[in-house]
Amino acid sequence: MNLYLRFFNEEVLVENADQAIDFLSQIPDVKLDEALCQDLKRYAEGNNPYPKRFKISSKVYFIVIKTTATNMEEFKAYAAEAGTAERSVEDAPEPQASASADENPGWYQAWIKFKRVLPVPGTNKFRYEDTEFEVKLKAHGVQDCYNRVIDHLRTRSDVDTRCQFPSIRGRNFKADFLGMN
Repeated sequence: MNLYLRFFNEEVLVENADQAIDFLSQIPDVKLDEALCQDLKRYAEGNNPYPKRFKISSKVYFIVIKTTATNMEEFKAYAAEAGTAERSVEDAPEPQASASADENPGWYQAWIKFKRVLPVPGTNKFRYEDTEFEVKLKAHGVQDCYNRVIDHLRTRSDVDTRCQFPSIRGRNFKADFLGMN
């Protein structure tokens, strides 16, 4: 398994962690320490197939990706194909998003997952927790259904005003039409 490393505009495809460390040591902005080198070696030798970001300083990272590509052209060609496939899936309109503007009065089963602000007991701190809410309601369409659910949640005394609600177009909101009666 080869390793692809990228630090801003600097990139390389290497065969092992030692070559990766050699590459990074040639970049003046990268300060390598023993812990970072050991972490890179563990990642390279481990079974984790996912890319990993390594922290250089507070807001600076480099990325390492495991790949079976043998040269940079092969790696770039594979990345371009994967990017094209992802874009075509992302560009397809979601049924919920396209139906949100349609007027279709009746009963809806609505489900939403939002980030709820909850106090941490014994401290003055708060935390966000995923909270699901499901309801049957009468609405004029998906957009109206969404607006009514959000308005209801915002007016509840047990829901903090700092809660974060998802977009109607996101995967954390769903409304199914149940019928007219």
